[in-house]
Amino acid sequence: MKKLRRQGSHGSGKQGGRNSRFPRELDVLYEDDAVLALNKPAGLLAVPVKGSDAPSAWSLLSAELKRKRQRAFVVHRIDRFTSGILLFAKTERDRDALVGQFLDHSPVRQYLAVVRGHLGAQDATLVHYVRREGMFQTLSTQRDSQAARAELRYLVERRLRGAALVRITLVTGLQNQIRVQFSAIGHPVIGDRKYHPEEALERRIGRVALHAGHLQFMHPRSGENVSVDCEIPPDFQSLVQALSPAPRARR
Repeated sequence: MKKLRRQGSHGSGKQGGRNSRFPRELDVLYEDDAVLALNKPAGLLAVPVKGSDAPSAWSLLSAELKRKRQRAFVVHRIDRFTSGILLFAKTERDRDALVGQFLDHSPVRQYLAVVRGHLGAQDATLVHYVRREGMFQTLSTQRDSQAARAELRYLVERRLRGAALVRITLVTGLQNQIRVQFSAIGHPVIGDRKYHPEEALERRIGRVALHAGHLQFMHPRSGENVSVDCEIPPDFQSLVQALSPAPRARR
């Protein structure tokens, strides 16, 4: 596993905080006295699951911050098998301010995904209504009082063989939203076994091909914009390379 390194950038152009020693699973992207952003690897839970002793980003981070007499407060979550940026606050007050931003959908949250097939439009907005049933989100209608509005914008970054690399900007932020919405238009995210069991046959990547690559939010204390970026991990890169069209031979 790669050594810990800082990749984020603050809106003022200065890197926040000092280097900290974390477990190897925790790659710190940005840190200051109020907030901390991690590069969560795919497979690591964001927060603990009741009845399970599996490690989580929150539990590992909390153990390390405790040594500095600091605490970690959850701001938002990303799925276990999604990689990328995960944001925490260090105080309840900062957490509440950040959660308020997420409830207002003001942070810029961008993901990269590899989806099956070729989309009809180079860029578009998707709007669906979904309701949660157990561990799944199911499609519903606007008339359903139990349904929530799901909206995202996408841009095709690269056309691949039988697939597409897309950059997605969330307008809302529901659980499994990207996976459900692309499934609804017939272009499931590669490796999404939860909503497409046949994806278990995929051998080029062992998890859902979804990566939280960019997050921009307002700092809870200074009010300045904080922008954090996270490179795609090797398994995602390998999938894109495997699906990339072969270069044309020169005549």
